Amino acid sequence: MALFEYFPNYVWNLSIAIALESGGRIGEILDMCAPVRDRAGRGEDVGTADFLAAWMNGAETLAQLAAEDEARGHGLSASAKLHRAALYLFVAERMQGRGHAAREATYARARASFEQALKLEHSLVRRVEVPLPQGTMPALFVPGEGSGPRPTVVYCNGLDSCKELLFWSGLPQALARRGISTLCVDQPGTGEALRLQGLPATPYSERWASPAVDWLQAQADVDGTQLGMTGISLGGHFAPRAVAFEPRFASGAAWGANHNWAEVQQKRLRREGENPVPHYWSHVHWVFGATDMADFLEKSKDMHLNGVMERIRVPFLVTHGAGDRQISVDYAHQSHAQLVNSPRRELKLFTAREGGVEHVGADNMSFGRDYIADWFADTLGGSAR
Repeated sequence: MALFEYFPNYVWNLSIAIALESGGRIGEILDMCAPVRDRAGRGEDVGTADFLAAWMNGAETLAQLAAEDEARGHGLSASAKLHRAALYLFVAERMQGRGHAAREATYARARASFEQALKLEHSLVRRVEVPLPQGTMPALFVPGEGSGPRPTVVYCNGLDSCKELLFWSGLPQALARRGISTLCVDQPGTGEALRLQGLPATPYSERWASPAVDWLQAQADVDGTQLGMTGISLGGHFAPRAVAFEPRFASGAAWGANHNWAEVQQKRLRREGENPVPHYWSHVHWVFGATDMADFLEKSKDMHLNGVMERIRVPFLVTHGAGDRQISVDYAHQSHAQLVNSPRRELKLFTAREGGVEHVGADNMSFGRDYIADWFADTLGGSAR
């Protein structure tokens, strides 16, 4: 199984993959991409404003069609279109460089479309805000099926995702079917926390994961003794770190190992491996609140898990795509090897036999999604039957 290679560069193709794996429709995506196909040949950074304009047009058409559905009293049909409109806007927004003139408005429109979609479908998903020492951590709480207090998993972003993309990854829905709730968070450095509050990323994820646990343990519908933690992409640093330093987590998983992201930056300076977004160095400086390269490298120097994985004393799963072009599979082996004090450790590599070989399953997220959902069902008391 392979990534859908429509454009001549990886970064733009990754955006298509994100959209497809998050519920986009291939016909709509191809219609939006056709006008800008030649621009991608000039490099991953050139033409991203044209990409945004094309995808905004596609989203606007969907919004108009949704309004027509709603006028006829067909809220569910309108909701489906608004989910896709929001998705296309979020994907296009993450392609833009820091400070792009339309970025703020695009993000606001995406959030509004997403919230309207949930409203029209009478979703049980609710937006919440977890108090932090500075500001708040916006999140989506997705309740698991069943009654009474349920196990719950904190699910965090990577470098360039947002809580809405976490929701569309399908993992919260897979967990819900297994009787497990999910808290999808925009932790500092991502989503609303970065864009609306200016909260930068920190290597020390327990600083925001522990407040998430505090919040969950105060909820009547959460079993505060059965809490898990997972993260996607750069969440492969944040989730293990949180589980290592927050003893109230009962299980953990990494959707993509990120054992030594500080080292990855040195490789990217040497142009080794693929980048996840255009305008990469400007993006990471923004995420970490850095003024320049030296400041960024200083603020991200502790983005590694050496000496951390050994602290994990609960079940922990490491997953990785065997053909990951961003983060070497060697890092998955390092994370797993250092889980020496976990009572149940597992390494799952997704291969060409099944799919999910690309970074966090960009070619097929279903295998990672289901494997992680089953892991938490087995370790937190849910049901995978």
